[in-house]
Amino acid sequence: MPNMKNAKKAVKTSLKRKVNNNNVYKASLKNAIKNTEKAILAKDKAKATEELAIAIKRLDKAAAAGIVKPNYVARNKSRLTLKVNAMK
Repeated sequence: MPNMKNAKKAVKTSLKRKVNNNNVYKASLKNAIKNTEKAILAKDKAKATEELAIAIKRLDKAAAAGIVKPNYVARNKSRLTLKVNAMK
């Protein structure tokens, strides 16, 4: 535990910064997934494939940073890939 006043404040600000960064990661991740879903609904295979690549990249980065669990990543990658591959 920090003893000095400025060290105590540094702990608080670093926690705030960590939470904010995690929320930014999650938001970009969810946006990537939504964009892929929108492209699938629009039946635009080229756009869906591009968005899928972005979503997979963001999912992997979030898992590497420990923001989301590995099973969450695997499940979403699998579902999105199946949907894109099922398109004609």
